[in-house]
Amino acid sequence: MSDPEGTWGVYVHVPWCRRRCPYCAFYVEVDRDVPWDAFIDRVLGEYAWRRRSFPGQPRSVFLGGGTPSRMPPHALARLVRGLNAYPDAEVTAEANPEDATDAWLENAMAAGINRISLGLQTFNPRFARLLNRMSTVQQAHQTALRIAAAGLRSWSVDVVFALPEQRVEDLVVDVEAILQVGPPHVSLYGLTFEPGTPFERALQRGKLAPVDDEVWRAMYLRLVRELEGAGLRRYEVSNFARPGHESVHNLLYWTDRPYLGLGPSAHGYAPDGTRWGNVRDANRYLEQEDPTATSEVPTPEQQALDLLVSVMRGRLGLDLDHLARHTGHSLPDAVVDDLVTRSLLVREGRRIALSEAGFPVADAVIRHLAGRLVRTVAEAPRAD
Repeated sequence: MSDPEGTWGVYVHVPWCRRRCPYCAFYVEVDRDVPWDAFIDRVLGEYAWRRRSFPGQPRSVFLGGGTPSRMPPHALARLVRGLNAYPDAEVTAEANPEDATDAWLENAMAAGINRISLGLQTFNPRFARLLNRMSTVQQAHQTALRIAAAGLRSWSVDVVFALPEQRVEDLVVDVEAILQVGPPHVSLYGLTFEPGTPFERALQRGKLAPVDDEVWRAMYLRLVRELEGAGLRRYEVSNFARPGHESVHNLLYWTDRPYLGLGPSAHGYAPDGTRWGNVRDANRYLEQEDPTATSEVPTPEQQALDLLVSVMRGRLGLDLDHLARHTGHSLPDAVVDDLVTRSLLVREGRRIALSEAGFPVADAVIRHLAGRLVRTVAEAPRAD
């Protein structure tokens, strides 16, 4: 993907859900009486204020949550229109299968949504019950087929694997269903037991247990093999797409481009390097003129770590000259060469990236690199 200067995107966190998923650590509220108009007013007000630091118009919009597909048509249309994205921008909304009816899809597309990220998680009834999904497996399958036929610019499905008691053989149900509905983009999520979630509490009580590392790896490699065999190319550790269907918005994160976060708990990264996070409380967000909870300009070392964590997950990897210019840090050749020799990295000139063997252990490779960063300049690095 070409990444011209001035490219940035908008993320809007829509925190309301009908129920709380037991594995989810995102900020959400279970509320049947959502103040949609007040929320849109506040989001657009925050946008008008924050976008003064961002040049031009956003190239992507991503509505996440929470459950953006709960948003009524008038609110959705007003939000998308108010964000005033570039005419050919990718505009994504996350959706749950039970929401994405024919009427919802028609209204979403009329509002300007041209990409749907469908939260399927699993097509296996046993594990759908474990994840406390509201939709049935049949409903999820029918919804995916409906979205496939809707004429969207693109669409994606989310799949969770490495569930308690799940075996590699259990993935057959998910793989066959995915290949049957034929999404042009798939995001894989290996289950983690996040602090504060019901799953984490069940883990502490001994009610649930994670799969062991070898099973996790076998599941991941099986999914990679099946998806790539069906023409979906891995362009990030957990993301696969047919050519031309890579997520424009997520590529901003993986190519070190700015993004403007709106809504409670949203985070942003301004062109001048400032990072901020909003309050994790919907009521406070609606009431406060400035919803910022944290704001900082990262130190050069923090910038280097942030850069490693974000760009090394993507297939394009890291430009070592960009690392030096942007953060004043470098990676010793001996460290890089050692990982290349061990077949965990590939190197082309001044660019390094994960190898096929490196992708399944990406977190360990990135931690190893992060621990060996070297400061190379005494003065503050210049902005690119």
